[in-house]
Amino acid sequence: METQTQSNAAMKTALLLLNILLLSIGNCGGPLVMRLYFLRGGERVWLSSWLQTAAWPVIFIPITIAYLHRRRGSTAQPSSPSTKFFLMKPPLFIASAVVGILTGFDNYLYTYGVARLPVSTSALVIASQLAFTAGFAFLLVKQKFTSFSVNAVFLLTVGASVLALHTNNDRPNGESNKEYVLGFLMTLAAAALYGFILPLVELTYKKGKQEISYALVMEYQTVMCLFATLICTVGMLVNNDFKVIGREAREFELGEGRYYVLAVGSALIWQCFFLGAVGVIFCASSLLSGIVITVLLPVTEVLAVIFYHEKFQAEKGVSLVLSLWGFISYFYGEIKLKKKKKKMMKQTPETEMPRVDSNPC
Repeated sequence: METQTQSNAAMKTALLLLNILLLSIGNCGGPLVMRLYFLRGGERVWLSSWLQTAAWPVIFIPITIAYLHRRRGSTAQPSSPSTKFFLMKPPLFIASAVVGILTGFDNYLYTYGVARLPVSTSALVIASQLAFTAGFAFLLVKQKFTSFSVNAVFLLTVGASVLALHTNNDRPNGESNKEYVLGFLMTLAAAALYGFILPLVELTYKKGKQEISYALVMEYQTVMCLFATLICTVGMLVNNDFKVIGREAREFELGEGRYYVLAVGSALIWQCFFLGAVGVIFCASSLLSGIVITVLLPVTEVLAVIFYHEKFQAEKGVSLVLSLWGFISYFYGEIKLKKKKKKMMKQTPETEMPRVDSNPC
């Protein structure tokens, strides 16, 4: 029994690390690719929003692999529920659809901000997402905070906020004050909404009226991204984005072929982000998902220096150090908490045995 428990714990740790890797790829690569689109002549906000979830059919590949694996393991019971291709029941389907609709609107708010704000300012506003995530996690899923997790939230928020220094020289040329303010408000709304979405996903896992497996998490991701894509598709139709894609591709600074490569690459990278986010929630919590997203903000800024030759000011280095410090603080607290729980579990049988023997009923 103990060996089985250790094996399950090791598997869950490996799954957590895999999803953190996927989240890191999407969280760092997504904004960089999106930024490249707008830097080289792209102007369609709804199109960029649509690309964030449009690659949802790709998730059918791992879903199919998981289904075939379940079938091989259930040959003795062919009528078992686990042999179904889709495991999701109506309550969880409805919940994931609602989360997907909210995600579609959040994608638009975020993309609008990225298109209008300088990088440093948008990073500052997006950093507030962690505070929103922590607050909503406390309200929705009764997230328990330790001194280490509070310290991590503080350090990560301050670390990302440092990126706001020297924003005056970073403002886009020719942008009106109205557009700038609107971009700021849109980004703040996106941070607040996604800070709500992450704990909402965790809540739906707990209230979904069925046992959550990683196969079910992938189904959740598929439905969520499908509905988010539908919302953005309506926006593209209203804004006539489909009609101008050909013209925009021909006028794109990097060339027409690279325009479509960029679009496909963007869709695949963002899919890593969303699968990683819901996967980290499944393996750990919505708070950890928010922490990983926030710690990667300064990493994205450093990558922008490397790929786009942006200036590497001192505040970017300070931000990176503070964010990594906060990240380490969180995991150090989690390790201590697990050791404490394990110690209590070993001591519990000894303390409870006399009470059981004295009262057999």
